[in-house]
Amino acid sequence: MIYGDIGGTKTLLQAARLTNGAVQELNTRRYQSSEYVRFSDILSDFLNHPDIKNYADKPEAACFAVAGPVTGQRASLTNLPWQIDAVEIARTFAIPEVRLLNDFEAAALGVDELSPADLITLQEGRAQPEATRVILGAGTGMGVAWLVWQNGGYQPVSTEAGHIDFAPVNALQLRLLKSLQKRYHHVSVERLLSGSGLTQIFNFLQTDLAAFENIAHTTLDDEDSGAVITALAYDQKHPVAIKSLELFAEIYGAFSGNLALAGLCRNGVFIAGGIAPKILDTLQAGHFMRAFRDKGRFSALLREIPVKVITHPAVSLLGARRKAQQLLSLRD
Repeated sequence: MIYGDIGGTKTLLQAARLTNGAVQELNTRRYQSSEYVRFSDILSDFLNHPDIKNYADKPEAACFAVAGPVTGQRASLTNLPWQIDAVEIARTFAIPEVRLLNDFEAAALGVDELSPADLITLQEGRAQPEATRVILGAGTGMGVAWLVWQNGGYQPVSTEAGHIDFAPVNALQLRLLKSLQKRYHHVSVERLLSGSGLTQIFNFLQTDLAAFENIAHTTLDDEDSGAVITALAYDQKHPVAIKSLELFAEIYGAFSGNLALAGLCRNGVFIAGGIAPKILDTLQAGHFMRAFRDKGRFSALLREIPVKVITHPAVSLLGARRKAQQLLSLRD
């Protein structure tokens, strides 16, 4: 079987063999998504690589987690001009069973595959078994999925909640919203909770706060300069970068708290994505959880909800593997 995590920045593919219910990983390859015209070019390269072609059996099932909405087993990537069709993949590569999942639907499936070492607790809370969960994560974009208990296990429900309106909660965030509205008619949560969003916050703060007027302006050429800003904050103690991470964490916490209320997620809020593990010090400093719990009459309820950061680098891949394994089991 083969499975993968297809994102706007990178695509990760893995081949494995299922023997007596145990998964034996055979090969993993990472690709820069933007270097390819279409996903099928990546899949062709992967299947024809000597490590796969010579040592792996012909795949009987495949599952791919896709960073974008999936409708009728067709997907359009949110941050790449790719169209992916499960039926077309099955026909082109002669794979009997092919499934596409939204990447955070796959991440939701991967939650139960994690070990305790893959989780950092921001709030212990009091978990209620079988209650709803939510998984969300900022990276190239913002992904969200629910986990609902049905028929003795958690079932993922994909969403595009990362594209709902950004809801400012104080005067600084209101000014940030107004600044972005001059460039974008609609300011979604993803405009801020993403790598490019961190760049937006940094550039805004350099011109907005009087406290920074005597600090040399730093020009960021790359729209997605999240890694640069994180390095400025942690390595160089740059005051604007530090404030950017704090504001990012506050917005992240408030949005996570909103989702926790919307789904009454008494069995956990799981923070995934590529950014959270890189800014753990900021998330643990308190800005995130204060904003998470700042819900007026419902603040006490928010204190009871477990909040954990997923540090595993490929939780969507774990979920895609789980689904591919299920597809193989159905063929037996």
